[in-house]
Amino acid sequence: MLERIKINKEIDVIINHISIGTKDVVAAVAFYDAVFETLSIKRSHYIDGIAAAYGNSFEFWIGCPCENSPTNGNGSHVAFNAPNTEAVDNFYKVAIENGATCSGKPNLRPEYGEGYYAAYVLDLDGNKIEAVFNQF
Repeated sequence: MLERIKINKEIDVIINHISIGTKDVVAAVAFYDAVFETLSIKRSHYIDGIAAAYGNSFEFWIGCPCENSPTNGNGSHVAFNAPNTEAVDNFYKVAIENGATCSGKPNLRPEYGEGYYAAYVLDLDGNKIEAVFNQF
């Protein structure tokens, strides 16, 4: 069982943004616009055909890599907070409806701690994303 660590909310965030690659920015933006709506995450930037960002102070970017050969991160994923279990369920449903592949249906994940409820999908380019509601 994972030991929970209490985090001081005054600690500075050390990451500025996360960026993942896509073969098709337009398709990826349509996918993430729909999926992130379930978590109340809004698009903050769009560079026509090149990249888009979501969030405010800590941003999640999708875009075409410079070398035009995006790859997914095997063994890595990005987890987004959900306000409740219903939002996790809706995230999963909308993601699948928009072309994602299941990587873990919505469920409690006691191996990560009591009250950890999450769903995992692979986006249109194979990047793994998670929606999580953690009751603690």
